[in-house]
Amino acid sequence: MHEYSIAYDIYATARRTALDHHATAVRRITVSFGEMAMINPEQVCFLFGTIAEDDPLLSGAELVYEKAPPRTRCSCGYEGSEIYVCPECGTLPTIVSGKEIVVKNIEIDTGE
Repeated sequence: MHEYSIAYDIYATARRTALDHHATAVRRITVSFGEMAMINPEQVCFLFGTIAEDDPLLSGAELVYEKAPPRTRCSCGYEGSEIYVCPECGTLPTIVSGKEIVVKNIEIDTGE
């Protein structure tokens, strides 16, 4: 179940960032999931909530996600979203993005 380790990594990243900025609370975390990452974002959100619920700094934090479509590139010059066959030349294009999981934004309260 790699969703758990991803949820934990998001939790740890948010916690570390909050502590580095002397936050009193984490309110919202925005994560981009590449559609080719083979991850269930809803399950990650559920697991994140379970992990964070006992931490006063992150309890109640909202995990919001976006899906990032795949982007491909072919040696013939094609760039687009076709992942199986290049529509220009018929070869297999290279996936250049859409597999990654990125924490894009962490909203915190600093008490100021």
